[in-house]
Amino acid sequence: MVKNEYSQYQKTVISGYYKNLDSIMLQKLSELVTELYLADTKAKQDRLWQRAHKAMTKLKIRPAIVAHIMEKRDVQVLAKNLQDWQADKKP
Repeated sequence: MVKNEYSQYQKTVISGYYKNLDSIMLQKLSELVTELYLADTKAKQDRLWQRAHKAMTKLKIRPAIVAHIMEKRDVQVLAKNLQDWQADKKP
């Protein structure tokens, strides 16, 4: 079996990704909010809500908040919470 050996550049890129994972997930969640507003079918909305759930889990949002958002499945509720989370992450 081949052992994964990464170059110094690859290690830097990987490290940078994990260092900025919160910002990346917030951006992804922001894009999902836009897609949810524009989704025209129930199946597409379901897939987008599943992706939003995964993104919130990766962001380590409190399970009670995630459960509330997923129960409501209201894009405006998600958008409002997202604004709060983005405000918390700004320096």
